[in-house]
Parts: sequence; C-alpha cells; structure tokens
Amino acid sequence: MRKINYICLMLLLVLGVTSCDKVLDKQPLTSFTNDNFWTSEANVELYANYFYNEWAGYGNGTGTSSDFYFATLNDNQAASGFARFTQNVPASDGTWSACYTEIRRANIMIEKIPGIASMNEPAKNHWLGVARLYRAWQHFCLVRRFGDAVIVDKALNVGEEDKDAYLYAPRADRNKVMDFVLEDLNFAVANINKNASSRTAYNVNVANAIKSRICLFEGTYAKYHQNDASRANTWLAESKKASEAIMGNSMFSLNDSYRANYNSDDLSKNPEMIMYKKYVYGVLAHSLISYTCSSTMLHGMSKDAFDSYLFVDGLPKATTAEDTNDKGTVNSDGKIDIQALLDVRDPRLAETIDHILMPRGNGYMRYGDGMVSTASTGYGICKYDNPSYAASSRNQTGRNETDGPIFWLAEILLNYAEACAEMGNITESDLNKSVNLLRARAGMPAMSINPVADPANNHGVSNLIWEIRRERRIELMFDLKDRYWSLIRWKQLDKLDNGLYPDQTRGAWIGESIPEGATVDAEGYIDASAGLTRTFDNKYYFEPIPSGQIQLNPQLSQNPGW
Repeated sequence: MRKINYICLMLLLVLGVTSCDKVLDKQPLTSFTNDNFWTSEANVELYANYFYNEWAGYGNGTGTSSDFYFATLNDNQAASGFARFTQNVPASDGTWSACYTEIRRANIMIEKIPGIASMNEPAKNHWLGVARLYRAWQHFCLVRRFGDAVIVDKALNVGEEDKDAYLYAPRADRNKVMDFVLEDLNFAVANINKNASSRTAYNVNVANAIKSRICLFEGTYAKYHQNDASRANTWLAESKKASEAIMGNSMFSLNDSYRANYNSDDLSKNPEMIMYKKYVYGVLAHSLISYTCSSTMLHGMSKDAFDSYLFVDGLPKATTAEDTNDKGTVNSDGKIDIQALLDVRDPRLAETIDHILMPRGNGYMRYGDGMVSTASTGYGICKYDNPSYAASSRNQTGRNETDGPIFWLAEILLNYAEACAEMGNITESDLNKSVNLLRARAGMPAMSINPVADPANNHGVSNLIWEIRRERRIELMFDLKDRYWSLIRWKQLDKLDNGLYPDQTRGAWIGESIPEGATVDAEGYIDASAGLTRTFDNKYYFEPIPSGQIQLNPQLSQNPGW
C-alpha cells in the first residue's frame, strides 16, 4: 500500500492531472500491455502523464538537465570551465535518440486512441491533440538542433514491411518537417478541450504557448537564414495568433514580482504561469539554488550582458544621462560593492545578480550560515535563490523545492512583440500590450515605437527590433536556453566568438588589487576565458549527426562542415 500511495502522491504533486482513485483502480503498472491497456480514457490520461517529463524545469537532482542557468554557451554567461562549440562528431547523441523515442511514444498513443470504444469523439480528439502536440515538439527539437530530419508519423516495430521508409530513409528537408509540425500544432490547438484551468496539465493554453515559441523560431529562421519573406510572414503570423489567444485569456496576467516567478514555493496561484513544474522534497526536487549558493564556482554574468541593461531613464549606456561608471567601491569587509551601479539600472538587474562581487580569491557569503561563493566573472547569480529557505535547503543538491516555470506570460508577450516587429506592422498599441507591460512591472519607462539608436546595435536590424531583442534578453536572462536559440534563429551565432567580441567572456572590474587566483585584463576587468578562444564557424548553426546513426543508415548524410 505504501508503494501505491507513493505513486499516487507523485502523480498528484508532480503531474497534477490524475486522481488517486484512478491510480488505485488500475492493475499493477507492470501487468499492462498494448493489448489490455488501451481500453479507457483514464488509461490514456495515465499514459499521457509521461509527457510532462519532457520539461526539465530546474533539473531533477543535478544541474545538467536544467533549462535554466546551466546552459552557458551564450553571451550572457561565462562558464566556470569555459563553454565551447561542439568540436567533434559524436558516436551517439542523447537528443537525437531521445526525440525519436518520444516520437514513437506519441505515435503509439495516436494509433491506439481511435480503437477505444468507450471514448467519444471529443475525448478522442483531445488526447490525439495532446499526442500530436508532443510529437510536434519532438520534431521541432530535432530540426532546431540538426536541421533536416526524418519525419516519423507512425509507431515502428522491428520487422515491419515499410521500415525502410522510416528507419533507413534520408532526412527530409527541414521546411517539410516544419510544415508537418505546423499541421500537428494546428490540430492540437483546435482539438485540445480539457484541463483548461490547470497550470500543470497539457491544455489549449499550453498548445498555444508551444505554437507561439515554435512559430517565432521558424519565422525568424526563414527571414534571416533563408531570405524567404513569404514563409517568414506565414510563420510569424501564426506565432502572433497563438500569442494573442493567451493574451486574450483572462486567466493570465503578469505577476507583481519578476523574481517571484523563479524562487517561489508555490506557482499554482501565480497568474502568469501557463505551465510550471511542481517540486516537492522527497518526491521530486532540484538543485538550482544550491548551485548558486555553493563553494563551487558559479557561472557568472558576462560584462556584455551587464552592459545590455538599460539605465533608469530608459536609455542605453551610450546615450544615457545617468552615471555610466561600472566600477564598484571596496567596503569595510574588503568586498567590492556595486549597489550604486545597480541603483541606476533596470531593476531586473538587481533581481538577477548580487550587489557584492565574488571574484576568485575574494568570495561572498550571501547569507549568514551559507557557503562562500565565487563567480567566474565576479557577478554572482541570485535570481533563483529564496532568502527564506534554511541553509540546509539552499546549499544542498537535490533538496530545493521551488517551483519551476515552463511556459509563462512574459515569454508570450515577447513573442508577440517580436513577431509583429519582424512582419513590419507593429504599432504603439502592440508595444503597450506586450513589452511595455513588462517594463511597467520592472518600473522602467515605456518603449517607444521609434527608440533612440544604440551604437551597440551591430546586428543589422532596426532600432525597434534591437530594443525588442534587448527586452527579451533582459526578461529571460539565463532562462530556457533562450539566448542561444535566439542567436541561432537571428543568424547571430558569430557573436559568441570571444576573439571578436571579448566582452562575452569578460567580467566585472575589480581594480588593481587583484585577489590571489583571479585573472584580469589590462583594464582591471576579470578575464573568465582562461586564455582560451571560442572561434565561430558557420557549421555551428547545426549539430553534427551522430556517426553511429550514419553507420546504421548511410542515407542520413552529415551536416555541412562536419
């Protein structure tokens, strides 16, 4: 009975969509087969609960599986161990194999549902929509990372006559794969009809959030990589439409606190959440807080990211009337305090990093009985920490239980504004109902439809698109691996070449009295690159196809440059 109760508790607290009665009514999970499982909607729902595991959230136990903070191949962070582009073709790849495993899982569900006599058509279409949404996401993840991919629209078994059409097929052109993805997304949005008020279950709001994200990626990819304005506008319009569906839902509004989206014990009543990951110590916990309150060196914020935050007058460093000094002052404890620098910047910066620098050799203890922490750039990350937690919960891996956002309104507002701007038809009203809501929450001046030019705009885009991209960078700092994927879709991955753009791996100014172990440049700024250079090549827009997969299926072909 204790084991059954544990399963029930996990489903309730982690999955949030299945009742205890349904679990207790089932046969032991080990006795289910494809022949006796697909008999009821309750079983379909139990099967679909697994799809919730797709979202890593803050990471289960260790940081490596997290969608936050740990992915350091971007210009927002300098990893303590220096992040590199992929250097060699691997024999296997976890993403490649996992995506096709999950596609098969979705296809099994799609094939079995029509034969369940006890389900009516709306119920069948709902769960088919959930499965197709999941299948769409997996195909998208393959395209985003590898480009062309094999479309798999059925559950394959060894020995099937048509296996050559799938298992040994060449990769389909990425546009064809993404068109298939859009068909699945549109079916999901049109047919998912249950759990509308849930913030942990798949529902139409989650479907629109996924569609909003995917379509923005594809629209901007078509614009900047393919120079295909027609295709770009088609996908951008779809992203805008999906975003509007959420923005028009009274269930969602911005939470009062920016930081509370990241360090809350309970996101269930947070009106900004579309879907979140529930953590309960003893059932499912994470380690994100402990990695930012640790004696292990933190991945610090880059100087480039620090300088991207606007000043309180709404202007960038090059044009503001505020004091642009970026050098802190040494306090009585011998620590460098940057509070005065934070006071004149977008308040989200102070919600994201500590006001005391923590360079190697001169660390900082954020709370009284915690650990002394250091950061690769001196800028420590406090965004995810919860000051009310006991020390034992803050500095121990696998003990953190703050809920993790998966989809939330801020991203949707950013997607909407960017889609409108990229289509060239954005209005002041569009800004006021999207990015300016985010700025108002932060206490920042509204964005103008004709913003002041920033000399730092080296991306070849309009001033307005530049500022919308800046807003995305600031609002989603260290979140969702968004910065890396955005640089890819904008065709700006070359900005990670720290030989050309040294501020990507540069840190805070710590002056002339350098603590033992710290490395600084000639101007007194921390050098977090350890003397290493990250050189860009166009081939890095796609990961290499695993060599083991090409050996199994020579028709896959390798990506250019690999």
